Amino acid sequence: MKGFEISRTALWLSGAAMLALPVAAFAQDRSAADADSASTAEIIVTATRQNESLQAVPMAVNVATGEKLQQLKIFDAKDIQQLAPGLEMTNTSGRNNTTTLRGISFDPDQGSAPAVQVYLNEIPTDAQTAYTAIYDIQQVEVLRGPQGLLRGLSAPAGSITITTRKPNFDKVEGFAQATATDRGGYNVQGGVSLPFSDTLALRVAGVVDGNRVNFVRDINRNGQRSYSRTESARATLGWKPSPDFTAYLTYQYLTADTLQFQQVVGDGNTPLYSFVPYGLGALVPDTDSGRSGPTLGVKDRAAVQEGDFRNQNETHIVNLQFDWNLGPATLSFVGAHQFSKLLQSRDLDAGNAVPGYIATSGIVIPYLTNTAEVRLHSNNTQGLTWGIGAFYQRLTGDVVVDQRQDTFIAPVNPAIPTSVDARSAHIVVPTNATVWSFNGNLGYKTGKLSIEGGLRYTINQGITKTDVYLTPELATSPNPIVGIPPEYQRHVRHPITGGATIDYAFSPQFNAYASYGHSYRDGVAAVALPAGISPDILVTKPEKTDSYEVGIKGSVFDRRINYSVAAFYQTFKNFLGRFDGIFIDGPFNDTQAGLNFNGDAKSKGVEATLDGKLTDNWSFGVAGSYVRARWSNAMLPCNDYAHTGIPNANGTPSVNPGSNLNGNISLCRTSTRLADVPDFSLTANTEIRFPMATVTPFIRALFTYRPAFYSDRIQYNYQSRELLNLFAGIRTADERFEIDLFARNLLNQQRISNISLGNAVQSSFCQPGYFLDGSKCNGQGAPMDSGYRLVNVTNPREFGITVSAKW
Repeated sequence: MKGFEISRTALWLSGAAMLALPVAAFAQDRSAADADSASTAEIIVTATRQNESLQAVPMAVNVATGEKLQQLKIFDAKDIQQLAPGLEMTNTSGRNNTTTLRGISFDPDQGSAPAVQVYLNEIPTDAQTAYTAIYDIQQVEVLRGPQGLLRGLSAPAGSITITTRKPNFDKVEGFAQATATDRGGYNVQGGVSLPFSDTLALRVAGVVDGNRVNFVRDINRNGQRSYSRTESARATLGWKPSPDFTAYLTYQYLTADTLQFQQVVGDGNTPLYSFVPYGLGALVPDTDSGRSGPTLGVKDRAAVQEGDFRNQNETHIVNLQFDWNLGPATLSFVGAHQFSKLLQSRDLDAGNAVPGYIATSGIVIPYLTNTAEVRLHSNNTQGLTWGIGAFYQRLTGDVVVDQRQDTFIAPVNPAIPTSVDARSAHIVVPTNATVWSFNGNLGYKTGKLSIEGGLRYTINQGITKTDVYLTPELATSPNPIVGIPPEYQRHVRHPITGGATIDYAFSPQFNAYASYGHSYRDGVAAVALPAGISPDILVTKPEKTDSYEVGIKGSVFDRRINYSVAAFYQTFKNFLGRFDGIFIDGPFNDTQAGLNFNGDAKSKGVEATLDGKLTDNWSFGVAGSYVRARWSNAMLPCNDYAHTGIPNANGTPSVNPGSNLNGNISLCRTSTRLADVPDFSLTANTEIRFPMATVTPFIRALFTYRPAFYSDRIQYNYQSRELLNLFAGIRTADERFEIDLFARNLLNQQRISNISLGNAVQSSFCQPGYFLDGSKCNGQGAPMDSGYRLVNVTNPREFGITVSAKW
């Protein structure tokens, strides 16, 4: 079915309708009896590591229950962003899951701790695994603001905690759900609890999921499409020998295989050369192979790469949790062992700048980690409260990269064939990091007032090194090239983080709070940069951040309507940023690579939510976020080929002599966005029920709005996005059976969500003695231009059907 266009007026009318008929599909998990009650159900969260009402927690928190994840067909954790404004969860290449919150972003390639830490059953885990399969979930909580006290690892923007369902000790219960779409998508999942006695129970769950990822086909691979298939199973054994002791042992297995082609847009190009693989290989004048590809637009959803981009993930996770009520205090433990093996294979020439040439790269990433945490906290609900804890994590595993390191030696005269200095690189990046931390907190609760604060002392130890082996071996040195000098390979740091909150309940329906949080992230040493460049580029400084937040929470109309408003101000000293594709003028060779770099920054904003029930069968939920996160007059890496002082990729790659850092890179002064996200975002969702004698028809809808904005980093105007998902179905009065039809992206908006700065190119070197563009050749040749920019585009409209059952 062809897409249809809708005017901006119509889009805003659809948004207005959503706000006029909103629904609390978000953060609600009620039984049939609750749905008929006059007030909304109380939501319990574990944001503070204790069970507390969402309305009483002194921080901004968004909650999505497992029930609502199933109802809204959220099978990919990244779609949780549709329920939490200001949250961006992206995967631009199929391998690097990036989470942005409050305008603060993180690129996994930078090697530092993430800006938003992900926890699975209270154990920190990598986003690549946590986001791959989401099923049989009890609850997801998005904790906003710096995390440096209550959980083991510090994070400057927030945390996402994912809790899986636990077995029921009292009765057999479970669910099964099957979904299919018109675009080749399918998802089958289910879970069941088996109580063997009132002290021993088992829950097993699983999922099989398949989809076309970004819905891109590769025209240079016979129209092959992107695809993904995930299989996962989980078993949780619960043991409750007494009312005071409960333990859960969980094992989860996951396997995922994703082939994701990189979409491109542009006119393409007729390259001067094409690759002929004879001998060591050569570039010859291109007369027969044609263009890198045809003219392609956003809605063509096409790729031109000749190689693949495949990501495989096999993961085993064992998790143990227990809570032991000792009377005055509770002793809690959580520990886990995770082993993941990630295999990645990709063509680095994604724009097909050199037809016939596949810039192959293969990466093996073993993720072996052991984590343990023990906590002892008081059970007091009034008076003095306290808690102490210790955390340990060890991460090991050698990352191995094998990729072509060919050098194109291009002459100025296209009639003269050029040669390829054929090399391959074998890169070994040993991973060896250990974290110990110890925390303590004190609080006092009396009547309406609650005050609490604490500190965490951390010992970060690690070794970061890179060994690069070139084939054929360098004539002067057969030994590996050491990418990081020995003096920067080891580090031991002792940061102190923490926070404090004060909360005052003016009434049972209204409270106000103020909080302070301090977090820290270690600086990192770059592992894939040319040898011999400035240490200022190789190693970044530690990042420190301080945040201040005030907020109010409350309910009105006999708790039919709940609301919250929070305002915050956050400062960063040496914020850790990532800058991709930066031209580096190295002492031995020139290249383009990703760089880590520090700069001061600020983030400030306001967040608000409103949800409740207008009638017993009509609920609403709306949430908005306005955040302004910017660099603070920072000098940062950039491509400044025109030597204008602003980022640009016009002309021959070179370093601006007026701004460079030790001659290796250009720097541009900026106060631009920390991440390519708009300042404002909004979500609204609804469900209207029409109860009958034995069945209940319903309509659900989910609307998200992201306005247009300009990216200074890549000099591009991103269009606004209005995403509308619509659901209509029927379920039995006892809610045991349900069938519904749905449409994702009903308006069929296909908007660019990420785009490269300039066209994708392959670097080349000119032969000494020739002249290039009127100037003497100095080794850097004109880049071979593909004529395409690399893009990510929102997925097109997709229709589907779901059948589910509960017992």
